[in-house]
Amino acid sequence: MSKPNSNVTVCVRFRPLSHKERKGNDDKVCFKKLDSESFVFKDERDEDVIFSFDKVFYDDSEQSDVYNFLAMPIVTDAVNGINGTIITYGQTGAGKTYSMEGPSILHCNELKTGLVQRVVNGLFDCLRTSENITTWTVKLSMVEIYLEKVRDLLDLSKDNLQIKESKSQGIFISGATEISIMNGSDALERLSEGIANRAVGETQMNLASSRSHCLYIFSVQHGSTADERVRIGKIILVDLAGSEKVEKTGAEGRVLDEAKMINKSLSALGNVINALTTAKPNHVPYRDSKLTRILQDSLGGSSRAALLCCCSPSSSNSPESLSTIRFGTRTKLIKTLHKLIPTEVDSDKKHTPYSRDQDDLPDGTLSKAGSSQSEASDPSLDSGDHDGLRERLLSKLRSSLKEEDVDLLEELFVLEGIIFDPDTVALDIDSACHDAASRQIVSLVQAVEELTETVQELTDENETLRHQLEVAQEIAARAQCAAADRSGGALFGFVPAAVLRLVGFMPD
Repeated sequence: MSKPNSNVTVCVRFRPLSHKERKGNDDKVCFKKLDSESFVFKDERDEDVIFSFDKVFYDDSEQSDVYNFLAMPIVTDAVNGINGTIITYGQTGAGKTYSMEGPSILHCNELKTGLVQRVVNGLFDCLRTSENITTWTVKLSMVEIYLEKVRDLLDLSKDNLQIKESKSQGIFISGATEISIMNGSDALERLSEGIANRAVGETQMNLASSRSHCLYIFSVQHGSTADERVRIGKIILVDLAGSEKVEKTGAEGRVLDEAKMINKSLSALGNVINALTTAKPNHVPYRDSKLTRILQDSLGGSSRAALLCCCSPSSSNSPESLSTIRFGTRTKLIKTLHKLIPTEVDSDKKHTPYSRDQDDLPDGTLSKAGSSQSEASDPSLDSGDHDGLRERLLSKLRSSLKEEDVDLLEELFVLEGIIFDPDTVALDIDSACHDAASRQIVSLVQAVEELTETVQELTDENETLRHQLEVAQEIAARAQCAAADRSGGALFGFVPAAVLRLVGFMPD
C-alpha cells in the first residue's frame, strides 16, 4: 500500500546571532524576512533573490514550532507503518545539533527540548492514545559515521558496522545494538549514554563541533484490534556534521582529517541529490559514501522525508548559508512515494511486550520481561538449517573473493530471494519458499565448489609456469655472461642437456 507521490518537506531555520557575532563586526543580517514561507537573500553577485520553502523558522521561532510542523506528521505516519526520516543540514555552528537535541538531552528547559526528545514523547503519546492499538514495542539504535566507519554509540566495541539490504527491511545497519525503551524518561537516559560517546571537537567556530554524522533510529511495532495484524514503522533522525571551511574553523591535524571526510560525504550527498533531481538519471551514486547508502531509502522514495536547513544569519557566513539554502531548494524537487512497510505478520505470531494495561507500572518493571520475551520471539532462532547453508555459501565465496565483493553478492542474493538474511526472515514464509530457496542454495554451493577446484587447478598451472620462467631467466643470464668468453658453439657446453630440453633451448 502506498500514498501518492509528494516532495520532500524542506524547511529553513535561522538561528539568532551569537554573542561572538554581536560583539564583533558580524552583526549584520544577511537576509530579509517576507513571510512564514519566503525570504530575500543576496547571492554572490549581491543581487536580491527570493527563496520559498514549506516553512521558514526565524530567530524568534520555538523548538515546538519545528516539531509540530516538521516532525509530528512523520511520527504519526511511523505509527501507521510508514517509515520516516528527518535530516538537519548546514554549516558547522548553524544550530543543527541544537535543533535536534536542544542544549541538553536530559536537563533543559521544556521550551528548548529538541526534536529527539519530542519525537520520543510523540511516539508514546500516539501509541497510548490510539483506541485500536493494544500492545507495542519501541526500540532504539544509535550510530555515528566517523571517518567513513559506522560506529555503534550504544556499544563502542562495534566500530565498523556493515550496511546491508533486504527485501523486507530495505537498507539497514547489520549488527547495530537495538534496545527496548518503555517510556520517554527511559529513552532519554539511553540517548544520553549514546550522545556521550559521540565524536566532538573544538574549532574556532564551535566549542563542541560534531565530528561525525549521528543517526537516531526508532523502530515501532504494535498490534491492532482493528485487523489483528502487527504493523512496523521506523523513524530515523539524522544530525549531520557541518560543512567546514578550514580557514574559518582553523582545523589542523586530526580535526583537519575529520573535516575532509565530513566535506567528502556531504559532497556525495549533494551528488545524490543532483542525480535524483535530474530528468532521467542514469545512475544515482548511493554507494559513494556510507551516509548516502544509509539514506538510500529515505531519498530514493520509499519513505517520508523532511529536511531542516540550518543557517547562520550573519553576513560573514552568507556564502555558506547561501549554499545550504540552494541545497534545500534542490532537495525540494525530489519526489517520494510513501509505502507501508511490507513486513506485517499475524499478531498471534509476533509478541509485543508493552500493553496499555502495563502503562501504570513503575519504570523498569518490564525491562527484563520485555527483553527475554523479545529474545524468545526472535525469528532467526527457527532457521538454523537455512542459516547453515547460507554461511557455507558465503564462507566459500570469502575464500576466493575479496570481502567487499562478497558483501555485494550477498546483497544481490538477498534481493533476488536466493538467500535470506537471518535477521529478517519473516515467520509466515511458507515451507515451499524455503524449499525453493534451499534448492537454489545447494546449486550455488555446488557451483562454488566446482569454481574453487578450477581456480586451484589454474593456480597450480600458474605456479609451474612461473617456476619454468625463473629457470629460463637464470639460464639466459648465465648464457649472456658466458658469451663474452666463449665461442658460439660453446654457449651450451656448460648447461645440462636436460635443463635445455625443459625450456626448449636444446637444438635437434
